Amino acid sequence: MKIYDISQEVFGCEVFPGDPAPAGKRLSKIEDGALYNLTAFSMCAHNGTHIDAPFHFYRDGKTIDQLPPESFIGPAYVAERRGDLSGMDAEDILRDAADADPEAAERILIKGSAVLTEEAAEVFSKAGIRLFGNESQTVGPEDAPMKVHLIMLGAQIVLLEGIRLKDVPEGVYLLCAAPLKLGDSDGAPCRAMLIDIGAADK
Repeated sequence: MKIYDISQEVFGCEVFPGDPAPAGKRLSKIEDGALYNLTAFSMCAHNGTHIDAPFHFYRDGKTIDQLPPESFIGPAYVAERRGDLSGMDAEDILRDAADADPEAAERILIKGSAVLTEEAAEVFSKAGIRLFGNESQTVGPEDAPMKVHLIMLGAQIVLLEGIRLKDVPEGVYLLCAAPLKLGDSDGAPCRAMLIDIGAADK
């Protein structure tokens, strides 16, 4: 078994333009005579590697604490792409994922500097996938991400943004990307990992 940590380190993570960056403060230090080290921190729910819930763009959408664990834990398929993802790209990815493992086709992760277009979002939406993840801090074009978010979140597709897949080959993995259970929140940071169950047999 091989485990890939596909999360960003929080204090040095990428931040979507305009969002506040994470900040940490050491409240007590052993080196200063304290009994223990103690850290406090503040951050935006969408810093670094994080999950978007439908409430992010929908007033009556589900919040992070209302999402079922099956959304972000289960078989997933990693596909490598660059540039704008077309509807045909999305169909090819779904076909390859289903051929490899039908359950993995429910959670699609894109490796590389790919941008999800409205056309591709419609294909994933109609396919009824549970989760879509990418390496960017947002799905869709950074300068106009709203329409893609509305398509995906409107279809109850959980978004996993800001993952790091550089060292992960294409294929099927077990994804564990459970977010912090923040009540009534539109998003939450997570420690996303991919587990290659068959690695020991290769």
